[in-house]
Amino acid sequence: MNLPDVALTDTPLDASTALARVNTPGAGGIDMFWGITRGEESPEGPLVGLEYHAYPEMAVEQIQELIRQAAQRWPICRAVVWHRVGMVKVGEASVVVAVSTPHRAEAFESCRYLIDELKKLAPIWKKEIYAGAARWQGA
Repeated sequence: MNLPDVALTDTPLDASTALARVNTPGAGGIDMFWGITRGEESPEGPLVGLEYHAYPEMAVEQIQELIRQAAQRWPICRAVVWHRVGMVKVGEASVVVAVSTPHRAEAFESCRYLIDELKKLAPIWKKEIYAGAARWQGA
């Protein structure tokens, strides 16, 4: 596996760039997960966006370790895990996980593992920003 492409960024995530980073001749399957800020209503009014905060050095290190663990379970050719920090408005992507493997089942399984473990373990937190209030949530 090539070095994983891990980033925390305050700029919008780009699908074509993520796809290009994991595409390789040895890959027969690519799976991508996009976590999008969805609009919802609450007693505080409509959701405006999510504000993400992270412990950058620890988060990047934890995500790289998750990719190494995944590569021990599945034959990952390449992997991308990018997470937004700062304000992410409704309709924008807050996280992308892209994985290429020789076969589709491995791509699906490893991609799901990475997003599930990232949400459990990475030191990334979010604040929900509503029209009339804000509240902290687990990422």
